[in-house]
Amino acid sequence: MAVPLSVLEVAMVQTDTDPVDTLRDTTAVARKIEALGFRRLWYAEHHHSPAIGAFPPVVLIAHAAAATSSVRLGSGGVLAPNHAPIMLAEQFGTLAALHPDRIDLGIGRGPGTLHEPTARALRRGAGPVTDDEYRADLTATLEYLVDEVVLGALPEPWLLVSSPAGAALAAALGLPAAFAHHIRPDNTTAAIDRYRTDFKPSRWCPGPRVLLCVETVCAATREEADRLAGPMNVVKAALLQGRGDLAFPTPAQAAEHPFTDEERKALAGFRAQQAYGTPETVRQRLTRLVEATGADELMLVTPVYGVEDRLRSYELVAP
Repeated sequence: MAVPLSVLEVAMVQTDTDPVDTLRDTTAVARKIEALGFRRLWYAEHHHSPAIGAFPPVVLIAHAAAATSSVRLGSGGVLAPNHAPIMLAEQFGTLAALHPDRIDLGIGRGPGTLHEPTARALRRGAGPVTDDEYRADLTATLEYLVDEVVLGALPEPWLLVSSPAGAALAAALGLPAAFAHHIRPDNTTAAIDRYRTDFKPSRWCPGPRVLLCVETVCAATREEADRLAGPMNVVKAALLQGRGDLAFPTPAQAAEHPFTDEERKALAGFRAQQAYGTPETVRQRLTRLVEATGADELMLVTPVYGVEDRLRSYELVAP
């Protein structure tokens, strides 16, 4: 690949396993990602989902940092509406002091859950964050990072982006931007164009810097890649209906799932914009995405059942 590769770990909790099993796997994943030469390993914040562990990114980062020595570690992301800005600055400043030049603070906007009572609990009863509140939280977090630097260290801040509006905010604040192509691929081109057009240099970033996150499932054969992608297809079909209550099924269970024609069409459209298949096919697809977007870095997310299959997918695409 012509650009660095990184990994987003969403800590899937598989059917017939316990969350603690997923936690144990995170150590092996972090060590393997480092050994394979990936630049970064980020963790995502999720809540009240049977398919994704509710593991705070700051805790996973600290755990992985103690088990590795060189890979950059960060959040992809922590969700600003759920946290006091000063706490984010203190937590990630402390991590940066303990592990210099290795910590990223990726910040996003969503609640991290489709379960409304959980979203309100995270916000202490408040409703969804407004545009003005989100911008104020981001600005305050960046100010605390500078004004109350913990032990003289700074993490590298990133803004998670999935829309042109988010891209405009990243540009106005002069932040590197991580684009959620794996969630809203139809927004990618417009969002990146807006980001580059509006970007204002800052102490955090002298010019536009684009990381593109792509759902990537790689296997020795196309048929095996399709099999591995099956469980996440089931979860996505539920999300299309606004449901976040589905467990992460086994590949065998996914193969028996009765998708509707509408779901199959939507999944096929999504798949066409990601990277699935053999190593050659995946590399070609990732290369085309870099050429089309001008991305400076790619981040791969591989939500497949079983840590061995996930790590094998990373091995086949490793830099």
